[in-house]
Order: sequence, then C-alpha cells, then structure tokens
Amino acid sequence: MIFEDDPAGDWTAPGVYRCAPGVHRIPLPLPNDGLRAVNVYALADGDGLTLIDAGWALSRAREVLDAALGQLGAGFGDVRRFLVTHAHRDHYTQAVALRREFGTPVAVGRGEQPSLEALNRPPTGPAHRDRLRRAGAQEVIRQLEALGERSFDPADWGLPDEWIEDGAEIVVDADARDRRVLRAVATPGHTRGHVVFADEAGELLFAGDHVLPRITPSLGLEPKPPASPLAEFLASLELVRNRPDAVLLPAHGPTGMSVHQRVDELIAHHAKRLDATLAAVEAGRSTAYEVAEVLPWTRRDTPLAELDLFNAMLATLETGAHLEVLAERGLVTAREQNGIVHYTS
Repeated sequence: MIFEDDPAGDWTAPGVYRCAPGVHRIPLPLPNDGLRAVNVYALADGDGLTLIDAGWALSRAREVLDAALGQLGAGFGDVRRFLVTHAHRDHYTQAVALRREFGTPVAVGRGEQPSLEALNRPPTGPAHRDRLRRAGAQEVIRQLEALGERSFDPADWGLPDEWIEDGAEIVVDADARDRRVLRAVATPGHTRGHVVFADEAGELLFAGDHVLPRITPSLGLEPKPPASPLAEFLASLELVRNRPDAVLLPAHGPTGMSVHQRVDELIAHHAKRLDATLAAVEAGRSTAYEVAEVLPWTRRDTPLAELDLFNAMLATLETGAHLEVLAERGLVTAREQNGIVHYTS
C-alpha cells in the first residue's frame, strides 16, 4: 500500500509515501537510536526508478527497501542508478552493495573523492584521532582506543561510477513529456563533497543531510575534512538561501517544510552557538574539549559528560569547528602547544 506523505506523522515508519508526483519516500532503518531512519527517494524514470540515497548496507534495510520497491511494482533490477548526496555509511554503502549484485551505477559528488580514496586504504588508528588530539580530547581518544578497531571492509566504500560536478543537470525520465531535471548543487560542510539535488520545475529540494528539519547536521565527519567545515557549511546555507524556495525533502526527518525557513533557523542556531563558544573562551576555557564540556548538547541540553562516546566525539569536533570560525573572524586567537590547540580571546 502506498500512503500520502504526512509531515505530522511518524516519518520513520516503514512504508512507501508519495510526497510529489512521481516521487516516493522510503524510510529505511538505522542501527542506532539517534537518527533511527534514513529517507531514500524513488523517482519514476521511464520503466524503472532513480533512487536518491540508498541506505546503510544492512540486511534489515535491504529487506525494507526490497518490499518498498515491490509496492511500486519494481525490484532491485529496475533501479537505473543511485544518486547519493554524500559518502556517509547510511547513505552510500547499500548502493555499493547492490551495485555488486545488479550492476547499478552509483554517482556521488566530486568533493567526496579524497575521503572515499582514503577509505579504500587500511585504517591507521581510531577515526579522527588527530583532530581529537588537537582538541585536547584525550579522554575521548582513550575510550576509542579501549574499544579497539571497528571492523572495516574497504569493499563497503567502492569508488562510484560517476563523480557529480557542481551544477550538473541530471535528467530523469528523459522520454516523458514532463521529464524531470535535477540540478546538483555542491553544499560542502556536513561533508566536503555533499550535494543537494534541486528539482526547480517541481519546487523540490532533495537536501540529503545539508538541511534537516529537526536537528543540525554534524560537520566534517570524514577521513579528509576541509580546514573549516563550519565556514563551508554556513556558506552553503547562504547559497541555498539565495536560491528559489522549495519544499524540503530531507534524508532524516519529515518532508514538507520550507527550505528557506529551515535554513534561516540553522543560520540563527549557529550564530547563537558561536556566541556561546566565544563566551566559554572568555571565561577561561581554552581547548575545544574544555569548551564542549560547558555547552549543552542535543535538543535536551544534555551535558557532554552524559553523551555516549560517539556523540561526545561529534560534540568535540563540532566545537572545534566553531572555534575555527571564531579564529577566522579574529574573535579568538589560536596557538598550538604540545600538539593541542589553545584559544584565547
């Protein structure tokens, strides 16, 4: 059964949801309590489908996607291509797994190339260890090392068949009278190669993790992050804000919000966060980890000490990104001592 998408409903509930003519949302499960699900969008494409994002390569996610495609009268062999917004595990790896079986082409933004190439080499230690060390987060590093190396298979991160260039026009259902044209827009920040897909005629934005309706995305969580992920993210938000408004079709959360409205909220959030970060430095906190300890986290204002290890790592890295922007703006001064970056106002 195909449902009409209801922004007020449970966006994580398995099913197939029509959110625009020729566009269906398919939420796939994730193995954690935080995000809970990722939205895959199935676009009618002749006698097949184009999928935007693909989900995490998990047996349960595959089963749910298989059943959903069946509701659309299709199967994995009918997927013409995967257009992936960015190379995070919950968006990319199932596309790679299905390509091995069905030969389906996979495309991702050009900016993801450095990180994907790094992921195709053996890991050399806990992910993001060097950045955490510079942040003064020795306790986080200690806990990560105590966990040992997570199982890692480079085959999960096979390189794509196509690198999507900024501004590329991708035609879907080319033979139809009302063919759909998607414009790829590079939106670095969440990752350096993140892209969104704008259906300008349909006034839709397939936003991936760049614009999320209920949470703020992590910044620079990748093997090869840029020098200033937050600066890139804020510039990408302004870029999207200067485009025509559209209906938000996010990777996590309900559909239907105004893109402009949510972008304004995200910009305001980070402005407030920059103020709080600066106040912590002025109060004597000098490292990213020390600042993160006095800031509230999540929508519940949870202290850093009460976050699980993964989210404590995210919080520390995000704080570092805010401090980098403050330094770029001349509001704080950064100096490195014994491999740790200290900030003063």
